[in-house]
Amino acid sequence: MTWLPFELHPEIPPEGMDLPPHIRAGFGGMSERLRQMAQETGREMVIPDRIPSSRRALEASEYAREQGKHDEFHHVVFQKFYGEGQDMSCWDVLRAAAEEAGLDPDEMQQKTDNGLYKTAVDEKFDEARMMGITGVPAYILGDKYAIIGARPYEVFQQTMTRLAAEIKVS
Repeated sequence: MTWLPFELHPEIPPEGMDLPPHIRAGFGGMSERLRQMAQETGREMVIPDRIPSSRRALEASEYAREQGKHDEFHHVVFQKFYGEGQDMSCWDVLRAAAEEAGLDPDEMQQKTDNGLYKTAVDEKFDEARMMGITGVPAYILGDKYAIIGARPYEVFQQTMTRLAAEIKVS
């Protein structure tokens, strides 16, 4: 599996923003489902009151990819945000994640702040939009089928069964 950057809400300012009450109200059922899914796997999930900008974290992730530690960094950032409620747009959080993942936080911050990964991330955003991706998570299976959003395991099983049948036919 290859994780690629996608900014769900590019309109969020770099400093983040408070979650509007109408959106917070709509999160009720979804938040509970996500918390329940996390608990079923022995994890906690924190639903924040603020929406951070993910841009800095996505660009820093490209530094981690360049260093061969993308998955490790990505996992730590997810834990800090979803498990601990930390703001992924803050350098303190990203630097701590870099250290946990075995990366040089000074180099990561310097290269990211200098815009080294901006173009690569922009190009991946454009590619995702051209593929019709409108949400996260998004999975592309067999370069043919897209599963977008948190979907039940059965959806993946059905798609994989369809792909297997197509391979047998060809």
